[in-house]
Amino acid sequence: MLSHVIGVYWIGVMFILGLAQTNIVYAAADSTQVASLRDKYSLLQDKLKENQFQKPIYLDSSEKSDSVAGEIYAIINHPFTKVSSALNIPANWCDILILHLNIKYCRALTTNKGTILNVSIGKKHDQPLDKAYRVVFDYYVIAKTYNYLQVKLTADKGPVSTRNYSIMLEAIALENGHTFIHLAYSYSYGFIGRLAMQTYLNTVGRDKVGFTIIDKKSNGEVVYIDGMRGVVERNTMRYYFAIEAFLDALSMPPTAQLEKRLMDWFTATERYPNQLYEMEKSIYLAMKRKEYLRQRTGDPLIAPSAPKITR
Repeated sequence: MLSHVIGVYWIGVMFILGLAQTNIVYAAADSTQVASLRDKYSLLQDKLKENQFQKPIYLDSSEKSDSVAGEIYAIINHPFTKVSSALNIPANWCDILILHLNIKYCRALTTNKGTILNVSIGKKHDQPLDKAYRVVFDYYVIAKTYNYLQVKLTADKGPVSTRNYSIMLEAIALENGHTFIHLAYSYSYGFIGRLAMQTYLNTVGRDKVGFTIIDKKSNGEVVYIDGMRGVVERNTMRYYFAIEAFLDALSMPPTAQLEKRLMDWFTATERYPNQLYEMEKSIYLAMKRKEYLRQRTGDPLIAPSAPKITR
């Protein structure tokens, strides 16, 4: 049914940050890669200092007839060595991903082709794994040096005619113990996916907006981007907050890291209620504590498959 298709598409498309370690290339970064990211850092200085986020963040998005893409540039208040070490471990991405409302389970597994990440994607509320959707990702370390990291994931297929997922993260070392990161992702979709998203945007998602300011009313109220680009921008920010929360929690004792990650992620989203509010904190915390426990203790060989969609 169409309503079911909408839900499947919505829960599946936007939370695609799973990683799997199939090819690790600890090669020297191409000098043009480092130079390009440093040039971008210099070019964005003004926008990183003054923006609607009141944080050193720059967000952009784009849309084509059958695909959508988003990217974020940001300064992380952590040294590059810490960022590179943390984001170079596939298992750590499971602790990052589980912060998101729709990620229900994540486990890194080693196969004969390398390490994969099994990710179960579901609805915003508490949900059993057999009702969620599984997406498997391959993870590549494109370059890892003393001052540059680039990792990339790919997935050929996703839920409801989505395909060609590409997620790329790169980072360079800055002075004063900071790191500049670039997170970019894109995916394509077919007829069913487009129909589902269009229906969502015309119904329950009609009041949802992104972060790009496209106009300003006579009373001074700003007008934000909506539609597919709004969807992409909201989830780009959720990804960024998850990475930031994970890195911030590393300074805590291991037993305290989960609670700090959960609290920091939710607090960060609360700063932008027009875009990111979905539920009360108590509901979010209870759901995520349960899911995290399942993620740590569940059988890693269990691979829940997506339910069939009836048209």
